[in-house]
Amino acid sequence: MAIDTDIHQDTVLDRQQSKLAPPPMYQVVMLNDDYTPMEFVVNVLRRVFGKSEEEAAHIMLKVHHEGRGVCGVYPRDIAATRIEMVMQLAQARQHPLQCIMEPAPEA
Repeated sequence: MAIDTDIHQDTVLDRQQSKLAPPPMYQVVMLNDDYTPMEFVVNVLRRVFGKSEEEAAHIMLKVHHEGRGVCGVYPRDIAATRIEMVMQLAQARQHPLQCIMEPAPEA
């Protein structure tokens, strides 16, 4: 005796478009102090943030005159790493240079 088991499973899969949102961006901001030499700030901007001599000088003057300047906009982990690099360079030279991270304004 043969048992006929005819089980059909009709499964319909709907493919949903899932879009990943870009990661939130943060700006690295350098803060002014009265002790860190301008040349050191320019060198840090070139070395850590890959700025040209002209860009670095412009940011350094903005920091000097306005009290703060944006060094770059990055995802959170990269921004934190750049800040740590700046802090290590400043501490090695015993400069009080400070950087902070802020959410980047929406474009």
